[in-house]
Amino acid sequence: MQATKSLNIVDILLEAVRKGLQEHFELDVSTTDITWNVTRKEFEGDYTIVTFPFTRTTKKSPEQVGAILGEYLVANLPEVEAFNVVKGFLNLVVADGFWHRFLMQTRDNPHYGYLPANGQKVMVEFSSPNTNKPLHLGHIRNILLGWSTSRLLQAAGYEVVKVQIVNDRGIAICKSMLAWEKFGEGRTPASTGIKSDHFVGDYYVLFEQKFQEEYKSWQESEEASQVYAARKEADLDRDSFFKAYKNDYFNDYSILGKEARNLLLQWEAGDPAAVALWEKMNAWVYAGFNETYQRLGVSFDKLYYESNTYLLGKDIINDGLNAGVFYQKPDQSVWIDLEDAKLDHKLVLRSDGTSVYMTQDLGTARLRYQDFGVNRMVYVVADEQNYHFKVLFEILKRLGEPYADGLFHLSYGMVDLPTGKMKSREGTVVDADDLMAEVIGEARGNSLERGALEALPEAERDEIIRKIGLAALKFFIIKVHPRKRMVFDPKESVDMQGQTGPYIQNAYVRIQSVLRKAATADLSEADRYVALDVAEKQLIAMVYDFPTQVKTAAEAYDPSVIANYCYDLAKSYHKFYHDFPILKADIPGASAFRLILSQIIAGVLQTGMDLLGIEMPERM
Repeated sequence: MQATKSLNIVDILLEAVRKGLQEHFELDVSTTDITWNVTRKEFEGDYTIVTFPFTRTTKKSPEQVGAILGEYLVANLPEVEAFNVVKGFLNLVVADGFWHRFLMQTRDNPHYGYLPANGQKVMVEFSSPNTNKPLHLGHIRNILLGWSTSRLLQAAGYEVVKVQIVNDRGIAICKSMLAWEKFGEGRTPASTGIKSDHFVGDYYVLFEQKFQEEYKSWQESEEASQVYAARKEADLDRDSFFKAYKNDYFNDYSILGKEARNLLLQWEAGDPAAVALWEKMNAWVYAGFNETYQRLGVSFDKLYYESNTYLLGKDIINDGLNAGVFYQKPDQSVWIDLEDAKLDHKLVLRSDGTSVYMTQDLGTARLRYQDFGVNRMVYVVADEQNYHFKVLFEILKRLGEPYADGLFHLSYGMVDLPTGKMKSREGTVVDADDLMAEVIGEARGNSLERGALEALPEAERDEIIRKIGLAALKFFIIKVHPRKRMVFDPKESVDMQGQTGPYIQNAYVRIQSVLRKAATADLSEADRYVALDVAEKQLIAMVYDFPTQVKTAAEAYDPSVIANYCYDLAKSYHKFYHDFPILKADIPGASAFRLILSQIIAGVLQTGMDLLGIEMPERM
């Protein structure tokens, strides 16, 4: 991918300020010592230099320093045409000629916004579902964050490897397997017409229903009464006690629980029938997952499976024991003392020598480094696992793993619906497929109300509506800072006037309409347009800032930076479109200049939204 090459006005300004300080005040500073900002909208200017830090050494007031530097810059730097000083802030007005040259240069760069390769390799792990249920709304936020972060890192110059670890073993998977074996009567996704991952998920829900029936019946038994009498807490009535006792019942008394645990033991022992059942049902789930990923426009470079990784890490524990990183208790369990890092003591290997999740995560991290030699690893996992990743990263640092300083947990808040939280076992989760269908349905309804697509062939109309619906879903989720918990509202997400994906798509479509009407225009006339309006310079400055926004978003692992940038750019263009004539501009060269400006803004919007995994339609 060709990287962005453009005039760096900030570097030009800072170097000139450095020279001005040296020439007028004999002050030797580095450009990194100079504080600057984009000028606030209520003041005239494009960039602001902060002069307060230089008052002591120059023995001048901030205003005096600003005035001297401003006069120096106007006299010596063609890129600066005017300045003003507000207290300790020197506001610089960049010359129209600079913006004009930048725009013409950018017009010839179809990959504007992409940064040069930096020689660094980063791995992003995301999605990582369980194979006992289909992908749901919570997975969608994970997937969209992981995918857009991957795209941003690639745009920022990194070589990116996208992976997921599929949680394809454990008691939850055995619950689905057992329910199908007991109650499925040979049904299959093909025979029922149910999407294959939904089919398996239905049996996970069915297991919970059957278990609840069994548990409710047991609570009326003499055995349950004896348990309650022997173990009840003084402040718990019978209903409250049994609500809290459910997991103990599953492990100690439940017939279904015993059968599920036995199935897990059989699988771990390699029993042919158990393994065959596991392979069959997982294959159904994988087929369903792949269909959902394809609809979301997501792919992976490598998949890791917990069934292959759950035994990893034991060699790391042994090495760490010998090195004094871990310690062993009398019962032979292995621990690490992290109290000095305010993380308490953590078990890394059970007394019987079996792994815990931490063990296999240590092993998987090393395996991935051996596979790809990455400099960074980004784990996209909900904030419920914050403590786990703090411990994991601290252990890897103490083990001296070569990639330990490049670990990052992209922690994100959960997603709720306007109706409240979701619960997988109770079947109240909103499946990813159903949610996509709902937002596309909302987009279809809006389109029918406007009637803008009626003349198009049905296939083309459906494709546009698909793009609008998925843009609504993706943007609504990505625009929120990852760490914030959020509520997803399908109806609000497709609002053409709100901070939504369709609103940004509409700006792009509006530009495409203008460009189609001006297909034969002579754009060389743009050279005649030399006196720019403030609104035009503001738009160009926003375009100029795009590579910086990409770099900022990538380094912060925060796609919401680009989502909100695209919204601000679209909003500014919509206002410009209403305030200024484009095709009928009466100033010489203005029409051609504004067409080029529109063309470049469309390109930036398309690139920015593509980094978020959002497609742009040509019509709406």
